Amino acid sequence: MNKVINTENLIIGSGIAGLTTALKLHEAGKQVTILTRENTPEQTNTSWAQGGIVFGEKDDSLIDDLQKASSHTSNLAAAEILLERSGAILKEVLIDKVKTPFTMEETGELSLTKEAAHSIERIIYHADQTGKAIQIALLNYLKDKVEFLTSHTAIDLITPYHHGKELNQRYEDLSVVGAYVFDQKNSQVKKIIAGNTILATGGVGSLYSNHSNTEGARGDGHAMAYRAGAFVTNMEFIQFHPTTFYLHSTSKRFLITEALRGEGGILLNQKGEAFMEKYHPDKELASRDIVSRAIITEMINDKADCVYLDISHRNSDWLKERFPTIYEYCLRHKVDLTKEPIPVVPAAHYSCGGVKTDLRGRTNLENLYAVGEVACTGLHGANRLASTSLLEGLTWGYIAAEDILSKTNPLYQGESIKDWEYGIEEVDYALIAQDVATLKQSMWNYVGVIRSKNRLSRARAMFYELQDEVSRFYKYAKLSDELIGLKSRVEVALMICNASLRNKISLGCFYRKD
Repeated sequence: MNKVINTENLIIGSGIAGLTTALKLHEAGKQVTILTRENTPEQTNTSWAQGGIVFGEKDDSLIDDLQKASSHTSNLAAAEILLERSGAILKEVLIDKVKTPFTMEETGELSLTKEAAHSIERIIYHADQTGKAIQIALLNYLKDKVEFLTSHTAIDLITPYHHGKELNQRYEDLSVVGAYVFDQKNSQVKKIIAGNTILATGGVGSLYSNHSNTEGARGDGHAMAYRAGAFVTNMEFIQFHPTTFYLHSTSKRFLITEALRGEGGILLNQKGEAFMEKYHPDKELASRDIVSRAIITEMINDKADCVYLDISHRNSDWLKERFPTIYEYCLRHKVDLTKEPIPVVPAAHYSCGGVKTDLRGRTNLENLYAVGEVACTGLHGANRLASTSLLEGLTWGYIAAEDILSKTNPLYQGESIKDWEYGIEEVDYALIAQDVATLKQSMWNYVGVIRSKNRLSRARAMFYELQDEVSRFYKYAKLSDELIGLKSRVEVALMICNASLRNKISLGCFYRKD
């Protein structure tokens, strides 16, 4: 029998979006349970965000820049909400309440910087660790106020339609009433019944062999929502960051923030030539899709493993202070960015699509919300404007909480929901590791920066075969976080692949050769 936990609000994910929702709900006196599959709630993509967060304060040109970056596909209604609400929310939550230590000028004003596709300086930051500073500030504020369940992996969203014990539960309105959760340390499944369930699980970057995300960004939220009956959209729009540190072909990619180019960094090919002026008048500050494809083209033309980003012309002391994390990382790998260029390559970075929501974070399933990168309001359209991801998570995390507070949801009767059926078959973890490695490499080679019908068709055939194989043993196998993750990865890889095959028009960060 599964252990049953009741909570008013279950938040799956502990990044900026989920924590903002938690903060707002807690302050209204609501019970909040935050779930993360990681050992600590600090391990999120939010913590890895380097560059900064837009602080527009009713800056009307922000909408123009969002539209330009998205190839004029951004949801204008979402952009207007971001413009109207985000500045006040940022000030209330990040500055006044949790006191995020943003970098300040000597005058006491917030320091501002500019990144690609922005028309003005409007981005605030904390050195080159903005996301980490925000994450820590939010967690410090919430640590004794809400319940955290760490090392707990969400398996499936609970719907009476799928998981009710009685036939007549199928006739109820489609709704989510909680989640089945795997306690990694005790190998136990818990049944969490919640009045509201909020997906804040982040993106899908780790489906690719080259990516800038945590390995936990594997699409668990997307997969669970899709299985429950939620709409998922725009999955072909995967943004690739142009610059991650290149050590060797199999090394973990480390993000080299766009702010480095915003502060004057120049891209050089293997011949030492600046090349971006050939591809766009904005050169290094063109949108990420243009810069990523330019880099790939130069690498192919030169038969090179990488290109280089040079900012050594700036003052060395200033560089060490402005980009301390990047400076130390590069130095550990024998590159002194104050004296020499940094080897860089593109990597999967951000999913512009996700679980479709309205402008209050609501999905098509009653009592299920999605916020942050797992969600799709349409704000980013076909391509995301730099440094708007943290802002989107903050803004819609807050707005979703407002909507939750506007209603009352009685808890569903947990006794009427089926217990999870445990599998007993042993799993060969070497096979899981191999399946994950094959999927990641196939995503990079066939569903990467540049796609084609043949590449996508080959990937789809491989993923369907893998999905069939995983499905056959998943039901009867002993549960583990790795197995749950493999199932999610395959399902989401197919979503991206199928969306890419349906879309024959290159747009924004999606590019097809045919």
